Amino acid sequence: MVTVDSYAQDPQYPRIVAAVDAILKRGKVVAPIDVLIGMGLLTREHLEAWRCGQVPYLERVVNCNLTRLSKLLRILRFHAHDLNLKPSITAYMRWGRGPKRRLRFSKTGDAKLEEVYSMHFVWPGRSPFHGPASEEERA
Repeated sequence: MVTVDSYAQDPQYPRIVAAVDAILKRGKVVAPIDVLIGMGLLTREHLEAWRCGQVPYLERVVNCNLTRLSKLLRILRFHAHDLNLKPSITAYMRWGRGPKRRLRFSKTGDAKLEEVYSMHFVWPGRSPFHGPASEEERA
């Protein structure tokens, strides 16, 4: 199990960090779905199909097993906390014509799991995000 003390040693950690860094270079909000796209685990086509209501739940089109996905989301939360990003729940509503309904991330629809998927991490500063200085930058 990934803990706050061990998450940085996980083999997925460098890929998560790279995806988060790329997202923060473009804006101030890190969303789990953007990290999944950045890691190559979710295609934009599958994301759009889900957003339009053509896929019943997002987990169905994510290209990894649920254990790995759960671990990835946990590592993302720890990393976002270390970057001082603030959590913010975001409602995902169906795009397109017809009634707007809340989209599901998981097959089970468990409220806590849905909240984890919909948790965005926001840089609260007015200026663009500047991450912690590396050892080389401090020297």
